[in-house]
Amino acid sequence: MNAVLPRFLKSTYRKEPLISVLITMGAIDALIGGLNDSWSLFAFGLGTTGIALAFKLWRFQQRRPLPEEPVVQHYLPSRSSTAPLPMLSVSKKKPPL
Repeated sequence: MNAVLPRFLKSTYRKEPLISVLITMGAIDALIGGLNDSWSLFAFGLGTTGIALAFKLWRFQQRRPLPEEPVVQHYLPSRSSTAPLPMLSVSKKKPPL
Protein backbone atom coordinates (compact mmCIF):
# COMPACT_ATOMS: atom_id res chain seq x y z
CA MET A 1 0.00 0.00 0.00
CA ASN A 2 1.17 3.49 -0.76
CA ALA A 3 2.72 5.12 2.32
CA VAL A 4 1.86 8.65 1.22
CA LEU A 5 -1.93 8.24 1.45
CA PRO A 6 -2.09 7.31 5.19
CA ARG A 7 0.34 10.12 6.01
CA PHE A 8 -1.79 12.60 4.04
CA LEU A 9 -4.99 11.42 5.74
CA LYS A 10 -3.44 11.66 9.21
CA SER A 11 -2.21 15.20 8.61
CA THR A 12 -5.60 16.22 7.20
CA TYR A 13 -7.49 14.79 10.16
CA ARG A 14 -5.13 16.49 12.61
CA LYS A 15 -5.45 19.91 11.00
CA GLU A 16 -9.25 20.02 10.70
CA PRO A 17 -10.89 17.07 12.47
CA LEU A 18 -14.51 18.31 12.33
CA ILE A 19 -14.47 19.00 8.60
CA SER A 20 -12.72 15.69 7.88
CA VAL A 21 -15.29 13.74 9.90
CA LEU A 22 -18.18 15.49 8.10
CA ILE A 23 -16.66 14.76 4.68
CA THR A 24 -16.10 11.11 5.59
CA MET A 25 -19.60 10.74 7.05
CA GLY A 26 -21.21 12.36 4.02
CA ALA A 27 -19.24 10.25 1.55
CA ILE A 28 -20.17 7.02 3.35
CA ASP A 29 -23.83 8.06 3.54
CA ALA A 30 -23.82 8.88 -0.18
CA LEU A 31 -22.16 5.56 -0.99
CA ILE A 32 -24.64 3.54 1.09
CA GLY A 33 -27.60 5.49 -0.25
CA GLY A 34 -26.44 5.10 -3.86
CA LEU A 35 -25.88 1.36 -3.57
CA ASN A 36 -29.19 0.66 -1.76
CA ASP A 37 -31.34 2.93 -3.95
CA SER A 38 -32.12 5.11 -0.93
CA TRP A 39 -32.13 8.49 -2.62
CA SER A 40 -32.84 10.42 0.55
CA LEU A 41 -29.70 9.02 2.22
CA PHE A 42 -27.74 9.63 -0.98
CA ALA A 43 -28.90 13.26 -1.10
CA PHE A 44 -28.19 13.74 2.61
CA GLY A 45 -24.65 12.37 2.12
CA LEU A 46 -23.97 14.58 -0.88
CA GLY A 47 -25.37 17.60 0.97
CA THR A 48 -23.24 16.93 4.05
CA THR A 49 -20.11 16.46 1.95
CA GLY A 50 -20.85 19.59 -0.09
CA ILE A 51 -21.46 21.74 2.97
CA ALA A 52 -18.27 20.45 4.63
CA LEU A 53 -16.21 21.13 1.50
CA ALA A 54 -17.72 24.62 1.16
CA PHE A 55 -16.92 25.34 4.81
CA LYS A 56 -13.36 24.10 4.30
CA LEU A 57 -12.96 26.33 1.24
CA TRP A 58 -14.37 29.31 3.14
CA ARG A 59 -11.94 28.72 6.04
CA PHE A 60 -9.05 28.37 3.60
CA GLN A 61 -9.89 31.74 2.07
CA GLN A 62 -10.14 33.36 5.52
CA ARG A 63 -6.55 32.50 6.41
CA ARG A 64 -4.10 35.33 6.18
CA PRO A 65 -1.28 34.87 3.68
CA LEU A 66 2.10 34.08 5.14
CA PRO A 67 4.88 36.62 4.60
CA GLU A 68 7.01 35.67 1.64
CA GLU A 69 10.36 36.21 3.34
CA PRO A 70 10.74 35.46 7.03
CA VAL A 71 12.45 38.13 9.09
CA VAL A 72 15.96 37.03 9.98
CA GLN A 73 16.96 37.91 13.52
CA HIS A 74 20.68 38.09 14.22
CA TYR A 75 21.77 37.66 17.81
CA LEU A 76 25.36 38.73 17.16
CA PRO A 77 26.59 41.64 15.03
CA SER A 78 28.15 40.85 11.69
CA ARG A 79 31.48 42.37 12.81
CA SER A 80 33.08 42.50 16.19
CA SER A 81 33.00 45.89 17.88
CA THR A 82 36.34 45.36 19.64
CA ALA A 83 39.82 45.10 18.17
CA PRO A 84 41.13 41.59 17.56
CA LEU A 85 43.34 40.05 20.21
CA PRO A 86 47.09 40.07 19.58
CA MET A 87 48.73 36.88 18.38
CA LEU A 88 50.42 34.84 21.07
CA SER A 89 54.00 33.85 20.48
CA VAL A 90 55.65 30.87 22.08
CA SER A 91 58.87 31.59 23.90
CA LYS A 92 61.77 29.56 22.51
CA LYS A 93 63.76 29.66 25.73
CA LYS A 94 64.22 26.40 27.56
CA PRO A 95 62.74 26.32 31.03
CA PRO A 96 65.22 26.02 33.92
CA LEU A 97 65.72 22.58 35.40
